[in-house]
Amino acid sequence: MSIRYRCLTLYNQYHVRIIVGLLLLLISQSSWSNTLYPTPLRLTANSITKIELQDWVYANQSNDIETLSQLLQQPENSWKKLNTDHPYKIGVKNYWVSFSIFTPNDHLARIIALDNPLLDSVKIYHLINGELVSTEVMGDTLPFKQRPLQSNIFLYPVNFEPGDTHTFYLKIDNKGTISLPLILWSSNDLTQLTETKNLFSGMQIGVLLAICLFSLFIALASASFSYSYYSGYVLGLTILSASIHGVSFRYLWPQWPIMQQYIFIIVIPLTLGFSLMFTEKVLQLKYHNLKMLRICRIMAVLSFGLTIVMPFINYSSALYVLVFVVLTISTILMAFSLIQAFGGQRNAPLYAIGRMGFMLGCIVTGLIYLGLISTNISPQIPIMLGLTFEVITMAAVLALRYNDERKAKFEIQQHTLEQAQKLRETREEALRSEAENSEKLEKMVQERTLELEITLRELSEVNQKLTEQNTIDSLTGVKNRSAFDRRLIAEGRISRRQQTPMSLLMIDIDKFKNINDKYGHLGGDHTIRAIANTLSEYVKRPTDLVSRFGGEEFAIILPCTDIEGALLVAEQIRQAVSELNIVHNEDIIPVTVSIGISETIIDSDEHPMLLLEQADKALYQAKRSGRNQVCYYQRETDTI
Repeated sequence: MSIRYRCLTLYNQYHVRIIVGLLLLLISQSSWSNTLYPTPLRLTANSITKIELQDWVYANQSNDIETLSQLLQQPENSWKKLNTDHPYKIGVKNYWVSFSIFTPNDHLARIIALDNPLLDSVKIYHLINGELVSTEVMGDTLPFKQRPLQSNIFLYPVNFEPGDTHTFYLKIDNKGTISLPLILWSSNDLTQLTETKNLFSGMQIGVLLAICLFSLFIALASASFSYSYYSGYVLGLTILSASIHGVSFRYLWPQWPIMQQYIFIIVIPLTLGFSLMFTEKVLQLKYHNLKMLRICRIMAVLSFGLTIVMPFINYSSALYVLVFVVLTISTILMAFSLIQAFGGQRNAPLYAIGRMGFMLGCIVTGLIYLGLISTNISPQIPIMLGLTFEVITMAAVLALRYNDERKAKFEIQQHTLEQAQKLRETREEALRSEAENSEKLEKMVQERTLELEITLRELSEVNQKLTEQNTIDSLTGVKNRSAFDRRLIAEGRISRRQQTPMSLLMIDIDKFKNINDKYGHLGGDHTIRAIANTLSEYVKRPTDLVSRFGGEEFAIILPCTDIEGALLVAEQIRQAVSELNIVHNEDIIPVTVSIGISETIIDSDEHPMLLLEQADKALYQAKRSGRNQVCYYQRETDTI
């Protein structure tokens, strides 16, 4: 029994030593593994659907590694756990981080989210069990469509198989701040969070845009510089807010990554300039403090100048300059508003409250960047909330000022109305006195005026009769030669302007001398009157003109009449005259006429006289061809 017991004791002691040695070895390996290289995140179906990866993310301390092969050759002690409490750097290059995920038993689908949409370049190397299976490049220096999932933030989907260890290496290049909020999501929860986040950012951008448009419409309607500057200021804040949330890059310039690189350093000083100009107006520095007015204008000029200069400066340096400028100008404006508030300026207290909200947001964001405050929220959120609060407060300031201006205008209008009422009463009194004094004179004037009107009316009637007598041929009752000449020129101008044809008829009584010799001059006069009456019967349009041209000749003007119409009228007249029964002293006087026609579209002031000459040539040809005929002048061939 003693030998057996001793053997068992020795065996147990040896076994215990082996177990203790193995435990010590495992403990030392575990300790070495935790300090030099991360143990993978163990992921199962029972794991929570939102896992913040900061506890499993390690950063490489080297900054001169360009490729994955160079990184894998680095010693394990070059990796250290990512410190989320460190101050945010501005401008990093070749910044490598890594983490691993192990799935022992389950088939799982997850999405890795990097919730910083302002990173310039993110290159993801995906290894499964030590073998590279995928390389993905994202960032706002690339077109938006190149992202594996179309989202404002950077998303990388992963499918996990049982027993696989997935290792991810991320190479970060960024000219701005480096913030790496890495989270492992289920697609369901990520969708819900995205919807909530988009609702928040959409409400913020929508409020800013609504205030911007409202201010712009007020500025256009009232021609107010205050609303114009405020509209420009809010528009700048809207663009900044949309850019910080990644909305601008996704919806406004997805194919122009260069816009994303320069939008902040251009819009920030531009927004500051509008803010300074708005402050000058809303605090009415022109009336309260000229020194503050000059300072505001100088800073506004400098801000607009920075808008031009900033794109040519190194991006990291530009960000430092802008941080300094924003804090300096905000502090100065805050001091101005407090001084004006204590000085009794009505709009200054509310303006100062808005500036305080903005300053508080700037301070919180700055403390987050310096690592003095540890929080899970993005460092841009406090300053954006402060800006939104300031914009809403400034809108209230503008509303108060608009109300004050409206009241002031109303008071001025009331005072003006009172003055106008007094002036009207005084004027009515003066008019009443003047009316009483001038009533007798007015009666006398009315009597004289009535007499004068009667005399003028009589003179007008006489003048009208004389005018008519001057245009009427006394023998025939048709228009005379003077009326014909004036009408020919007028109708010629109408034809030239409207490009319508005008016809001219020259009519001569055949063998009129024989009629005078046989029947006497009274018989000749009777014949001329009968022919004039016949011409008037066949020329009925109001625009046509029948006139006695001279002696036994007549002329007819037919506006808007081509050669076919003129020939028809002329032939009707010729036939009607030949069928007349002219009786004088019981003698029947046979009579015929010869007619010459010309027709054209007038093209110059001299053309009507040429038309008259052509009609006269056609008349001459009709008489030479045997009389009692109608001939017309052909302009194209210059023949009758």
